[in-house]
Amino acid sequence: MIVTVFRSRLMPNVREEYVTLVDRMVEIARTIPGYISHKGFFADDGERVTVVEFEHEDGMRAWRMHPEHRAAQKKAREVYYSEYSVQVCTLVRESRFKREERASA
Repeated sequence: MIVTVFRSRLMPNVREEYVTLVDRMVEIARTIPGYISHKGFFADDGERVTVVEFEHEDGMRAWRMHPEHRAAQKKAREVYYSEYSVQVCTLVRESRFKREERASA
């Protein structure tokens, strides 16, 4: 699995417009073979963290190079971001826990 961690800070007064663009990007990402998930979070200090998961590097690369995504990246650098960083990681280990729901007595 390939995990991309994207951290960014937005310019003032662009959050609503930015979220609209992000929603469109998520729609597109879901169509890319190998896509698993995409989640974004805003922290109290204004930082946004997005975690994107793909099954394989080919899917992640297809997403990165998608023409509409490339145009959105350019616009984001010009209009939305004051700063950002990207980390692309290969999953080394994973563990999970999920509490089972108990049947009503």
